Amino acid sequence: MAMVLISTDKAVHPSSVMGATKRLAEMYCQALDLASTGTRFITVRFGNVLGSTGSVVPRFQEQLAKGGPLTVTHPDITRYFMTVREAVELVLQASTLGVRPGDQHGKVLVLDMGQPVKIADLARQMIRLAGLKPDEDIQITYTGLRPGEKLHEELFSEAEELMPSAADGVKLAKATTIDLDHLRKTLADFAAQLQAGADEKTAIQNLEKLVPEFRREATARRETG
Repeated sequence: MAMVLISTDKAVHPSSVMGATKRLAEMYCQALDLASTGTRFITVRFGNVLGSTGSVVPRFQEQLAKGGPLTVTHPDITRYFMTVREAVELVLQASTLGVRPGDQHGKVLVLDMGQPVKIADLARQMIRLAGLKPDEDIQITYTGLRPGEKLHEELFSEAEELMPSAADGVKLAKATTIDLDHLRKTLADFAAQLQAGADEKTAIQNLEKLVPEFRREATARRETG
């Protein structure tokens, strides 16, 4: 039996609460996988899925239908993209790979997603596909990075050792792991603080302790230069 956790590239060097909690979920799933003697707990990490809820493509389509402008947060921002089919295939591959024998316990499966896409270039291409001219018929405006938003996402960190898997285009990332009992106790203490009414600052500090690579303010400053 296998349980597959869907994670995201935002879990790598997280700069937002969403990314940090995704990395925390990865750590918990890894710890379960290392401790389990039966069920496999598999983590799959990938980028943005084209056409999914909240994806930039449907938003650009809506903005085009209204005559623009198309809004991009930063002229240099890039993202990894994959199709719905690729996402589904990766999840199915993960569930299959997870039950095979071998040294795969506690690893994160990462899809080779090629080169990241510049969002401003994507916006211009969508304008052209609509039979219009960028910056003439339809304007592109830059709204500024949102809090915790990074210019460039990463699929794995420099601290993660990459290994081939049995499936083409899928790699295993040897990410940092933590003892399951210690993690459970720490999470229980964190939950007790939240139930007792801990404020946002305290919650963020606890999250930073659980996920040491989470540095919301420092990362935001580094990304914006």
